Amino acid sequence: MRRRALLAAGALGLAGCQAEREIAGGFNGPSAERGHLLREARALAAPALTRRCEVLVAGGGIAGLAAARALRQAGVEDFALLELEDSAGGNSRGGRVGGLACPLGAHYLPVPGDDAPEVRAFLEEIGLAQRVAGRWTYDERHLCHSPQERLYFNGHWQEGLLPLQGVGADTLAQYRRFAQRVGEARARDRFLLPLRGPVPPSHRALDALSFAAWLDRAGLGDPQLRWYLDYCCRDDYGAGSATVSAWAGLHYFASRHGFAAPGEGGERDAVLTWPEGNGWLAQQLAQALGERLQAGRVVTRIAPLKHGVQVDAWNAATRQVERWQAARCIVALPLHVSARVLDPAPAALSEAARQLRHAPWVVVNLHIDQPLRDRPGAPPSWDNVLYGAPGLGYVDAGHQGLGVTPRPTVLTWYRALGDEPRARARLLAQPWTAWREAALDELSAAHPDLRDRTLRVEVARYGHAMAIPVPGTRTSAALAALRGTQADPWRRLQFAHSDLSGYSVFEEAFTLGHHAGRRAAR
Repeated sequence: MRRRALLAAGALGLAGCQAEREIAGGFNGPSAERGHLLREARALAAPALTRRCEVLVAGGGIAGLAAARALRQAGVEDFALLELEDSAGGNSRGGRVGGLACPLGAHYLPVPGDDAPEVRAFLEEIGLAQRVAGRWTYDERHLCHSPQERLYFNGHWQEGLLPLQGVGADTLAQYRRFAQRVGEARARDRFLLPLRGPVPPSHRALDALSFAAWLDRAGLGDPQLRWYLDYCCRDDYGAGSATVSAWAGLHYFASRHGFAAPGEGGERDAVLTWPEGNGWLAQQLAQALGERLQAGRVVTRIAPLKHGVQVDAWNAATRQVERWQAARCIVALPLHVSARVLDPAPAALSEAARQLRHAPWVVVNLHIDQPLRDRPGAPPSWDNVLYGAPGLGYVDAGHQGLGVTPRPTVLTWYRALGDEPRARARLLAQPWTAWREAALDELSAAHPDLRDRTLRVEVARYGHAMAIPVPGTRTSAALAALRGTQADPWRRLQFAHSDLSGYSVFEEAFTLGHHAGRRAAR
C-alpha cells in the first residue's frame, strides 16, 4: 500500500470512530416538583398574610380561565385566579424553542358545532368566527392550511391518516362496515360535544365494555382498521382501544365528523390551529385578567367557612403560604388534586377521584434548521403520523406560516403513555435525553436526516395529563353529582374541570368552566 493510500485509509477509520453530534436541550413545561408540594402541605409554615375577594378560582387551565371570563361577563370583577404554574393554560400552554413558538400540549380546536354555543360565542368575541347570511364562517388565517395530515405507511407517505396504500378488498370492506356502524349509532342517539343531559340507554350499554371488545363483537378485526382506531383513541384519550370504553371510541367519530370510508365522500371537520397550539387561545383568555391572575400559587387546602370558603396557597416566589377568603370558590383543579386539598372532601369527590384513571403524556419539541429530506409520496403536512409507531407523530409549528422560503421550524412529537405499565414513574425518572432519543429514533424512519437538522430538543412531561374514559366513566354517578348543585357544607363551591366529563378536550373544559362561572356569579 502506498503512503498516500495508507494515510487516506487512516483518515477514514478516524472519521468512522467520531461520536455523533450532541444535541442540546432539557425539560420545559409543567413543574412536577411544584405539583408534588401537595404531599408536603401539612409541613408548610402558617399563613403569612390573608387576602380577600368575592370569588376565588382555584386552577388556571382552560376551565378556570373560562370561569373567570364568565365572572367578568356577569359583572363580577372582585375575583382572583390561583394558578400552579408561572403561566395559565394547563394542557393548552404554548412555549418557545430557539425563539420559535410551539405547543407544549393541545395543538388544535375543531370548528365547534351547534352543540357548543359557548365555545362558538368565545370565538366570535375574539374575532375568529362570525355569522354571515345565516352560516358561521371562520377566519381563514387560523384554519389549518392544506395539506392537513398524512401517514407514513409501507415506506411511503400517503394523504390522510386512514391506511390506504396497497390495502386489499377485505380491508376496504371493513372500513365500509365500520362507517355503517358509526352511522347507525349517530342515528340512534346523539353523541353530544360537550356532554349534556341524561345518558341514553344505548350509551350506557356502550359504556359497559371496551372499544376493542365492541369491535370484536362487530367482527371488525382488520389490522389496518384496528391500528387506525387505536391511534384515534390514543390521540384523543391517551390510551388505546382496549382501555377506553366503546362509548368513547364511537364518540370520537359520532360527535364530530362521523367516519367516511374511502370513496364515500365526506370530509374531516376543519380545525383551528396556531404555531403555539391552543396556547394562543389560553393567552386570549388570560390577557384580560391582569393582576387577578395569581400565578405560581400551589393550592394546598380549601375549607368551608360559615359564610364562605378559605383557601391556603403556597407562593412559589415568596416561599410563603397565603390565605385567601372568599364568599364563593370555583374549584377548577383535577379531581385527584381536589380530593386531596378539600377539607373535608365530599363523598362524591373522593369516589370520582378514585374512579378516574389519568394518562401520562410526553411532548417533545425539536428545533430544526431547515426542512427535512422526505420519503416519497404526499407532501409535508401539518400533522404527520407514522404507522405502527409508539408515538402519535408530529405537528409542524411552522405550517401556518405564509412564507415560501425554507426556514427553521419546530416539530412537536407526542406520545401517550396511558397503556404503559408504571408509565408515570418512568416518565419522571428518565432523563430528558431518553425522550429525545425516543423521538429522534422514531421519526428518523421517515426523515433520515433528522439528527443532522436538529438544533435543540425540549421535553414537557405531564404525569396526569388527561382523564381516560374507561368503561363506566360516562355513567359514573359520582361525576354526575359533582356536575350538579353542591349541598352543605359546600353550597358555595362549584367544580369546573374536564375531569367531570371523564376525558380532556377544549370544548368540555371551556363549557364546564363557563357554566361554573355563571353559577358562582349568581
